[in-house]
Amino acid sequence: MLDLKFVTENMDEVIENLERRQGDFSHLRNLITLQAVRKQLILDVETRKAKRNEQSKQIGLFKREQKDTTALLAEVQNLGDEIKALDDKLKEVETEIEHILANTPNLIHETVPVGRDDQDNLEVKVVGKPREFSFPIKDHVELGEKLGILDFERAAKLTGARFVVDKGLGARLERALIQFMMDVHSLEYGYEEIIPPFIVNEKSMFSTGQFPKFKADSFRLDLDGQEYYLNPTAEVPTINLHRDEILTGEQLPINYCSFTTAFRSEAGSAGKDTRGILRQHQFNKVELIKFTKPEDSYVELEKMLSHSESILEKLEIPYRVVILSSGDIGFSMAKTYDIEVWLPGQNRYREIGSISNAEDYQARRANIRFKRTKESKTEYVHTLNGSGLAVGRTMIAIMENYQNEDGSITIPKVLVPYMKTEVIK
Repeated sequence: MLDLKFVTENMDEVIENLERRQGDFSHLRNLITLQAVRKQLILDVETRKAKRNEQSKQIGLFKREQKDTTALLAEVQNLGDEIKALDDKLKEVETEIEHILANTPNLIHETVPVGRDDQDNLEVKVVGKPREFSFPIKDHVELGEKLGILDFERAAKLTGARFVVDKGLGARLERALIQFMMDVHSLEYGYEEIIPPFIVNEKSMFSTGQFPKFKADSFRLDLDGQEYYLNPTAEVPTINLHRDEILTGEQLPINYCSFTTAFRSEAGSAGKDTRGILRQHQFNKVELIKFTKPEDSYVELEKMLSHSESILEKLEIPYRVVILSSGDIGFSMAKTYDIEVWLPGQNRYREIGSISNAEDYQARRANIRFKRTKESKTEYVHTLNGSGLAVGRTMIAIMENYQNEDGSITIPKVLVPYMKTEVIK
């Protein structure tokens, strides 16, 4: 969430920045009026409370002197009624301010390219050369069904569209990838492993910026009369680990490697990528989360990007890195890199991970602060998150890039110790 004081004092700059997201943010100017009304209401309330206190003291004095207190009591009653009315109005104004800020996205970092959509993303790196095949390429759906490792028909019977049953070596491949990714990030790069709950509360969804804007995309649960949600990414529960906490400077940076099964309704993607496991309602994901000091967050962003890239480098799969344009970047993020893996079955690069810096946007919503020393004032941390990677899409990349003419799939060398086999056939 943006800081109200900063927004009202830098309104032109804030609107100019946000409108790079290809939206109209002129309504934010209402915050100047609302903030002025809020300040006046607070002053009026405090003035009346002070006067009521004085009158209450006067009533006590009159009673001791056995004087008539009828007029004073009536005045105190009137002041109480006025204070209540002003408090109610103040709550209305503060609720309106909160609503505007909660639905306002993060400011964009100066290095983000200005553009309308993903067509304006900026390519910054290409790693590896797509393999040249001497035989007709199969996509992961054809490969998976012929090998009997992906079962879409029975998944549809069990649940519905956009679900899959991993079978045999397909199940082992997904399990192997999860363990491989967790091992790399924890053992090589020092991230602390986390397996959080798959169910979160509304406050958790608000804190990371999923709510209120993307409430329609979530899976809601009613349990014992309370509302819960299936988390859409490990980012949500892992960021909220430190909600309402004050960390010490010595603790930062905190680095977590978090595994979860994620759930998304994909409400806004009807008809898109419905074939196979590219875009599903349920998928596994290994996520990297960092809590940093503000001055360190962009250095840590580059480190996180390199850690995510290393998974594809070890798997020896071609990929590229792009910076998302201002029209494509996520609601809560100031800057995002996308890692896009080469998929021969589609003859194109597709997103397999996003590496983002939210700066202090999520920390303000979640009230996550730190103190540099015991005597220092509290400051908001910066939060970063990145895919390390999306497991299902990594499966697609392996199946399609490592396919053989006979329909078998060679296992990448680094995965053989996990898979206990060199080929799926």
